[in-house]
Amino acid sequence: MNATTTRGSLLAALACVLVGGSFTANSLLGDYPYAGGQFLRYGLAFLLLVPLAGPGAATRLRALGAARWLRLALLAAVGMVGFNLAVLAAERTAEPAVPGVFVGCAPVVVAVLVPLLEGRRPQRIVLYGALFVAVGAFTVQGWGRTDGAGIAFSVCALVGEVGFAVLAVPVLRPLGPRLLSTVVCGVAAAESALAGVLADGPGWLRRPDAVEAGALLWQAVVVTVVGFVCWYMGMQRIGAERATLFSGLIPVAAACTAPLVGTGSYGAAQAVGSALVFAGVAVGSGAVLPFARARRPAAQRQTAPERSLEKL
Repeated sequence: MNATTTRGSLLAALACVLVGGSFTANSLLGDYPYAGGQFLRYGLAFLLLVPLAGPGAATRLRALGAARWLRLALLAAVGMVGFNLAVLAAERTAEPAVPGVFVGCAPVVVAVLVPLLEGRRPQRIVLYGALFVAVGAFTVQGWGRTDGAGIAFSVCALVGEVGFAVLAVPVLRPLGPRLLSTVVCGVAAAESALAGVLADGPGWLRRPDAVEAGALLWQAVVVTVVGFVCWYMGMQRIGAERATLFSGLIPVAAACTAPLVGTGSYGAAQAVGSALVFAGVAVGSGAVLPFARARRPAAQRQTAPERSLEKL
């Protein structure tokens, strides 16, 4: 991999590790109003991101047409607010592993969907890597108790995870990672407030206690501000297909951090699944190709002039 690809891969990996840690933080927010928590998370992230949006932000935003603003609203609604709501709804009747397994299939869906939307064929190496990642995510999490509603909401969570990457592709270039993160956080905060008022009425927002405040700060500052910017910077460098491969690190990070707060354990299955995820990322991102080339027999590595001389 060249320097740009390496840096993009590291940024995407860091973002997904941070998001994986947020699943552990979610376990500390079980009693806090969902919409209110999302409003505080994305609202604080928006305020922190505004000074980082970069020069000419207002000009770039005015240049967006109605179609792109609609896409940004869908990105926030589907990939952020809707995704978190779907996971929460799924976990009401299903064990957390169930939505996790469906979300772990996102690399496979993106590896097929993005090329088709761009009018090209999926890359086999990326698709193979995505399948390894999906199997690894399943191995890390296992399969839990569920019912029809749990599966339906888990599918919605998968749609949200895919939408977070696919819907961002056409607006990433004109806005850039920092401004895009800023805008979608602002939109997601507004959507969360509206959903809270409609669904929960006056009780949609309350003062968090110390533990809840710490979890919300972690999600806003580290997962959203740092994680979102790193994610879109990585996607800008290596594309949505390869960046989404790294989402397999989300369950790995969640499994590694869960023991820290007493909500899970890390055993042999998690270790095997982690190895499969790492293998899938390495294959799909092209990290193993330089080594494969280096190990080819000398006869296969001959230069064009050498082959021409042999023919003579």
